[in-house]
Amino acid sequence: MSRELASLERATGWLNSAPLTEEDLRGRVVLVQFCTYTCINWIRTLPYVRAWVEKYKDDGLVVIGGHTPEFSFEHDVENIRPALESMNVDYPIAIDNNYGIWSGFDNNYWPALYLLDDEGRIRYHHFGEGNYEESERMIQDLLGQSDVDLVSVDGLGVEAAADWGSLESPETYLGSARSANRVADGGPQLRLNEWSLSGDWKQEAEAALLQAAGGQIAYRFHARDLNLVMGPPAGVGDLRFRVQIDGEAPNGAHGVDVDEQGSGTATEQRLYQLVRQRRPIADRTFQLTFLDPGAEAYSFTFG
Repeated sequence: MSRELASLERATGWLNSAPLTEEDLRGRVVLVQFCTYTCINWIRTLPYVRAWVEKYKDDGLVVIGGHTPEFSFEHDVENIRPALESMNVDYPIAIDNNYGIWSGFDNNYWPALYLLDDEGRIRYHHFGEGNYEESERMIQDLLGQSDVDLVSVDGLGVEAAADWGSLESPETYLGSARSANRVADGGPQLRLNEWSLSGDWKQEAEAALLQAAGGQIAYRFHARDLNLVMGPPAGVGDLRFRVQIDGEAPNGAHGVDVDEQGSGTATEQRLYQLVRQRRPIADRTFQLTFLDPGAEAYSFTFG
């Protein structure tokens, strides 16, 4: 019996599938990947995972996503379902709101990939992004395949692989429980990886909550991409915002959720790509201004 596959029975719900049990998966090669829908590191693996589903689904591979939430709003299935649909995730997703599956695998990471053989034994694991060729070769080995070409993918938009060579800014949380490098509002010029809030904000454990229109977030960063997990909570409505880089409109450095003038609208709580720079990559000061109250800002990520 596989302790790990048995933990699937602790799922609080399923998307894209009836509940899958250890018995259902007997004799199949199973890939379990832990995710949460705002995680940029998971999002950037999706082109490969979707391609593996398509290529190997008729050869005995079952792919299961274990959606284990990081933020409170990621517990809500009515948030999870449309987010995954918009990402073209159509393989089975076990909703792991109580961390039961996570605990069954003794997991500690998003994303985390586990490959189990047809007897339910973990034969391979990888934490984080990358190692796609090694992971796929292991899939082929467990399926009894050899000399099979690997998938070829090209991540687009927010799914594009990070520019690791120019990445010098870390994931940064805006909630009081895990925030670091925040400087006083109106203080000295920001140094690299420092950030500040201005306006009427309330900093709670998970997020910074904007109480009145006109609130701003500034961050001095060094990366090709800048993303922010943010949005309006249920019932607030759409939130208009404006992005500037070094005090100017982003123009060609705008992300997929912003136009060249820096204008954008937050319609739900999710990850927004706000900046995608062209080379040369240098230290830049990002500033986000909300034109409406009610925003909740959770974390910056970079790529």
